[in-house]
Amino acid sequence: MSPILEINNIETYYDLIYAIRGVSLSVEEGTITTILGTNGSGKSTILKTVMGLIEDQPEKGTILFQGKRIDGKDPEEIVRMGLSYVPEGREIFEELTVYENLAMGAYTRKDRKGIAEDMDRVYGHFPVLKDRKDQWAGTLSGGEQQMLAIGRALMNRPALLFLDEPSLGLSPILVREIFEIIQAIHREKTTILLVEQNARMALSISHFGLILENGRFVMKGDAKSLLMNKDVREFYMGIRSEASVKGYQRWKRKKAWR
Repeated sequence: MSPILEINNIETYYDLIYAIRGVSLSVEEGTITTILGTNGSGKSTILKTVMGLIEDQPEKGTILFQGKRIDGKDPEEIVRMGLSYVPEGREIFEELTVYENLAMGAYTRKDRKGIAEDMDRVYGHFPVLKDRKDQWAGTLSGGEQQMLAIGRALMNRPALLFLDEPSLGLSPILVREIFEIIQAIHREKTTILLVEQNARMALSISHFGLILENGRFVMKGDAKSLLMNKDVREFYMGIRSEASVKGYQRWKRKKAWR
């Protein structure tokens, strides 16, 4: 495998506040890579920085996509190069139809036949969108809007897909469905960088994982190892280790005797 995305020592500021501090990251082609972290740790900022969505950022460092520098480029140019982004909160065009939203995802393309093929591909992943193609996007449920946001990004036929908190606000059943679709998209040879708070689900479908705290990566490794790491399990999945549980129980017993 070779890296499709290389982030080298980038620093991003919001005014005078450090958001990303010397972050380096390599995403291997053909993989699913997950970034985990608490709210405010800088996960979304990394994606926005790569996409050129934060003006005059990164302050330092370089970003290479398929071997070419993209730091400093306009978002439209980055999209044309084959990188798509599904933002947190979906950000669909509520006053356009489902079909029009999907068509907007292909606005950089001119190949009508290919666009039609990808529209069918999206409908294959999300049959409900085909059923609602003439419906206003703003009237869709939260899960359907998330599907639409992912479908719109796929219309760019990306080599690399960014997904920012795709499970946010969804029911457990819809979360499982979304993650199954992410796996199906990956099987179609799309590399994926996933930002997600549902650590268990994200790591279970990923090849690699990284833990971000206060704008810095504090842990990296293959996803299976992180999934079994006691600190990750305790702090990001709410699964306390046997030792910590026994310690807590001893403390409870002592407190009860006082």
